[in-house]
Amino acid sequence: MPARRPGRPRASDRAYERLLDEIQSGMLPVGTPLAEIEQAARLGMSRTPVREALARLLADGLVARHSPRITVVTGLDVQDIEQLFVLRCALEDAAVRLAASRGDGLAFNSLATGFAHARFSDRRGINAYYDLVARFDAALDAAIANHHLTAALRRVRAHLDRVRWYAPGDAAGLAESAAERRRIAAAIAAGDAELAAEATRRQLALALDGTLRAFRQSRS
Repeated sequence: MPARRPGRPRASDRAYERLLDEIQSGMLPVGTPLAEIEQAARLGMSRTPVREALARLLADGLVARHSPRITVVTGLDVQDIEQLFVLRCALEDAAVRLAASRGDGLAFNSLATGFAHARFSDRRGINAYYDLVARFDAALDAAIANHHLTAALRRVRAHLDRVRWYAPGDAAGLAESAAERRRIAAAIAAGDAELAAEATRRQLALALDGTLRAFRQSRS
């Protein structure tokens, strides 16, 4: 059997990322059944990597098992969102404090500049902002160098990223959140753990308020 090329993603990783993206974007809505055979055919791969990908999504809580061969995309409610934000606040408090003590100052200064120039007048600007958020998360994960903490953060993010599809939020709320993210990034760059943690609490409080408001409106 030929060896896998160095750096080439495994089939199960590709299946996981594809299904995760489709769940988070709403392409696979809540309640969608994900049968191994059908998904393997759709993704153009064998059942084994699809089975492994579904097992990871099950561990993440993004799907639920309905039978040995069929899982279903799970939903979120207000209580789920509130509980996830409580967890995210605790995890990110620890993460930004660690990052402030060991992070790359130049990288976080660059991110702070990016957040300062974020614009939300159109979908292109909003998408660029979320790309910047993803870059911030990646920089934070690299700075903390703790795979247990990183794994916990990624699981929470995977759930909360889904809310963007159902409740994208408004420009004013996103601008407030971007301003706090700028403060977080600048505080990490300056090595100020207390300021980074304080700005993180403010940013997440704003995000929770805006998310719940938009989520409820999307359900009314």
